[in-house]
Amino acid sequence: MTRKVIPFLAFIMLWSMIFSSDTLANTQQQPSREEIMLKRMDYYAKYHDMFVPWYYLAAIDQYERNIQAVRKDIPKREGIVALQFSKEYWVGALNPNPDDTSIASIQYFNGMGLDGDGDGKADLANDDDVMFTMKNHLSQYGPGEDNFKIALWEYYKNEKVVTQIISIAKLYKHFNTIDLDTHVFPVPVRGFNYSYRGTWASRGWGGRRIHEGTDIFAGYGTPVVSTSYGVIEVMGWNEFGGWRIGIRDNHNTYHYYAHLAYFNKDLKVGDIVEPGTLIGGVGSTGYGKQGTSGKFPPHLHYGMYKFNGRTEWAFDPYPSLRQWEKETRQKKK
Repeated sequence: MTRKVIPFLAFIMLWSMIFSSDTLANTQQQPSREEIMLKRMDYYAKYHDMFVPWYYLAAIDQYERNIQAVRKDIPKREGIVALQFSKEYWVGALNPNPDDTSIASIQYFNGMGLDGDGDGKADLANDDDVMFTMKNHLSQYGPGEDNFKIALWEYYKNEKVVTQIISIAKLYKHFNTIDLDTHVFPVPVRGFNYSYRGTWASRGWGGRRIHEGTDIFAGYGTPVVSTSYGVIEVMGWNEFGGWRIGIRDNHNTYHYYAHLAYFNKDLKVGDIVEPGTLIGGVGSTGYGKQGTSGKFPPHLHYGMYKFNGRTEWAFDPYPSLRQWEKETRQKKK
């Protein structure tokens, strides 16, 4: 699967021609997914420069959106962008007014909130003010990925969060778009025999551990492809999973492919993949020292894990696999 890369500014101009501001203003319906993405891209483009490229802002915004979707202790921010700051950070920890928008008093109490749209206020509910404030934070550390990592660390104080955001930024930069939600089934839907069912929690072998995934049975060597856009985090041998590979997508989801017979030799940790990229072949490796194989029938163990900014947990991939199988079959017609 290949993607035609459109230069960033040309991309924004093209979308703006398709979805003019008049069209968006006059519509009586809820904005479409494409319209929402266009508006987000407009914000990223507005604050893009050589020190803070658009994909850094987009990656932070997407990370914040991801954790708001799965955390009950974090409010979902209303607005085009999901980026949000704590009131203490915005107005200053000692500020008696947690809803302060006065630039003078926010600065007096060492708050970080800034005015992005020139209306004389630093409003936590204003998308421009929020984006400008984050851009200002990042700019203080200088250009380049290393400085971006330092800026993220100083803000989040969490190494795994930094890694997640860096991966998202790499994807957005590489594909030159935030539209990376296409998925495919992990084995060919035509030309090969396979079978699977919901095997979440139930385990046929491997002891009493909870089965965190879905087993897809197929012939030895059947191609295994990436289901998503993502960055390879893990690749190698695992005592239980055998030859396995782990890929992180732009939604903080970790896709785990285990018991492989072989890897795609052109891939390594840190590489970027897309839906349909060959990553290996179905095998029966695992449950022993490196190279152990044949203790169970050939199959792909496919797991999905979500990171919420604090912890990571497994969830049942079966519903997603059913949907992706259907979509992949439709594309093959």
